[in-house]
Amino acid sequence: MSSVSDDGRGEAAERAGPPAAPLPCTRLTARQAIAAVSEAYTELTDPEGPGTAAAASHAPAAAAFPPDGPLGWRGYDEMRARAHARTGEHESVVTALATMGGTEAMVLSFEFRYLGGSLGERTGDRLEAAYTLARERGLPVVSLIATGGSRMQEGMRALAQLQRVAAQSARNRAAGLPQIAVLRDPTTGGGWATLGAAADVILALPGAQVGFAGSRVRPADADPYAYSAEGQLASGHLDAVVPPDRLRTTLQHWLHLLCGTGGAAGSGGSGEEEALVSAPLPSARGVPGLPESGWGAVTRAREPRRPRAEAYLRAYFDDRQEISGDRCGGVDPGMRCGFGRHQGRTIAFAAQCGTATRPAGFRTAARLIRLADRLGIPVLTLVDTPGAANDAAAERAGTGAAIADAFAALATARVPVTSLLIGEGGSGGALALAAPDQLWATPDSYFSVIAPELAAAILKRDPAQIHETADQLRIRPQDLLDLGVIRGIAPPA
Repeated sequence: MSSVSDDGRGEAAERAGPPAAPLPCTRLTARQAIAAVSEAYTELTDPEGPGTAAAASHAPAAAAFPPDGPLGWRGYDEMRARAHARTGEHESVVTALATMGGTEAMVLSFEFRYLGGSLGERTGDRLEAAYTLARERGLPVVSLIATGGSRMQEGMRALAQLQRVAAQSARNRAAGLPQIAVLRDPTTGGGWATLGAAADVILALPGAQVGFAGSRVRPADADPYAYSAEGQLASGHLDAVVPPDRLRTTLQHWLHLLCGTGGAAGSGGSGEEEALVSAPLPSARGVPGLPESGWGAVTRAREPRRPRAEAYLRAYFDDRQEISGDRCGGVDPGMRCGFGRHQGRTIAFAAQCGTATRPAGFRTAARLIRLADRLGIPVLTLVDTPGAANDAAAERAGTGAAIADAFAALATARVPVTSLLIGEGGSGGALALAAPDQLWATPDSYFSVIAPELAAAILKRDPAQIHETADQLRIRPQDLLDLGVIRGIAPPA
């Protein structure tokens, strides 16, 4: 957790050498940040300041602090007074009901100029009140974060606010309410570990410092890229880095997808009739007609010009936003996951892109399925992989555990999952994204317990027998239908 300097800049702003030019994300006050992403907003009443009359019954009561706070930290009252004089704020966070693209949301916006945006006990009061009101009104929570961590002048009383915030976030998650975080500069310490990293969708502004360790407490030889928004994205911990001029539109799209028709916030997959309707089956976009032989099916599926996931997603969705990363340090470019609009409804998707799926890909797909299940949004999976990656790096990253996690996510999903085999169906790596009893296939696809070449090798057959082996495996779409593996063959577009 970071300390906070007397001038309110916090450790993140006190780097050696001349100060760098301020990033666009640091130029905005808490209220300016809210105004930048919303059409209108109404603050929750501040008991210490003028505030407004909105949500007065949920306004947090001011903590009855002794002089200089719970620790009696000499000069703390003066520091807070100077911060107030400088910013006009009585605390480091402003909470408000805001409208973004026609969607009402609870917004939590940090004022970094107030003691480095640090979290203290009164910060926790405000955050708890905001989360509670969001639950009562069934609203998503959007956090505009700029914080250096917990406020050391309040000691463990400040650090304990992280548990308080985490509990509130968990209650909103259990209520099926989306949470979106926007990481401004900096987002470090407990603010990153609670409001940031726990969000369903994590966006960051370019160049923002992001990490649990602030600049003064990390190893001296640490790679600064690892503590940047871009570095965190590359490591699978963020969903996107969004330029400031696109943030407002991006937030509107996400709120529309997660809270709009077909994915009503608060449904939790437990009774919204519309949310329980399966995702419509996409049309087949490849060559028509069924293959005559097993090897013919393999050849079709491996054709480089065959339509891949991008072609199917582009044709199926009017608008879509993608998530990225497994939140465990990995990203698989061969797995596309996100939410889109199809015929006026929100559909979640997890799509393999024809490459060997890595552990990060399976974990990202599992994360997508569980999020969609919690929000009551039906899921579409597109199956297309020669199999799970089997190199040493994949094994070290936990291929088996990642596949098991994907199986579990599908098995326990309460929302309907529709799966379409659009190319190669390579063994368990493909089966991990195939919904039980809800799998269809396109004419240019195949599904096999093992690749025909590998089957022939295991059986110690001559390479000339690979074609015969492919026929014996019965991997053509019509074979899969006869065997009861798929429910049907997708019609052409």
